Amino acid sequence: MIERVVKGVDVLTGRPGESLPPADFEAAATKCGDLLGREADAKEVVSWLLYPRVFEDFAKHQASFGNVSALPTPAFLEGIKPGEELSCDIEPGKRLLIRLLSVGESHSDGTRTVFFELNGQPRSVTVVDKGLESSTARRPKATPGEPTELGAPMPGLVVTVAVKAGDKVEEGQKLLSLEAMKMETTILAERDGKVAEVLVSPGTPVEAGELLLRYEA
Repeated sequence: MIERVVKGVDVLTGRPGESLPPADFEAAATKCGDLLGREADAKEVVSWLLYPRVFEDFAKHQASFGNVSALPTPAFLEGIKPGEELSCDIEPGKRLLIRLLSVGESHSDGTRTVFFELNGQPRSVTVVDKGLESSTARRPKATPGEPTELGAPMPGLVVTVAVKAGDKVEEGQKLLSLEAMKMETTILAERDGKVAEVLVSPGTPVEAGELLLRYEA
C-alpha cells in the first residue's frame, strides 16, 4: 500500500529532525545581523533558521518601513482615512497619537505627500503610491545584508560623487556626499573593494534605502 502511494520516493522512517545537520547558530547570527543591519537576538536567529525566506522578506520590509508591530492590525492592513486618529505604544510609557490630516496630489514620480499630526505636531512625509504610474525612472532599493550594494542612509540630494566605475576603494574612503536639511553628510566606504557601477550623480534626489552604487562581487 505504501509503495503504491509514494511511487518509489524515499520514506522517512524516523523523526525528521534526526536526518538534518546540526544548526550553526553562530553563522545564523551573522547572517541575521547582515540582513538586519544590527546584532540579531536569539528569537530572530531561530526565526531565520526555521523560515529563512520568510525572515528575509521580513528584514526587507523592516528596512523599508521600520518596525510596524505597534500599529493596530486594521491600520496596518487597510490604512486610516483623513480625520481618523490612532495610538501606538512604541515602548512602555511612550505612546504616539497619530492623526491623518490629508493626502496630497500625485507627483510626476509616482509619489504623494501625506500630512498628519504626531502628538499634536504637524508632520509630512512623501510616500510611493503604487496605484500611480511614474513618469520618471525610479532607482532600485539596496538589498539589506548584500555587501556589494550601498544604499542611501537617508533621503537627500547627492552633492558630490568621489568615485567612478572601476575605481578601487579602501575602507573609510569617501564615496559621495548627501545634503539633507541643509546639512551635508559624507558617505564612506565600509569595506575594501572595486566599484562596479555608480547609479547617481551630483544633483540627484534620493530616498532612504535607494541604491547608490555597487561593488564588484
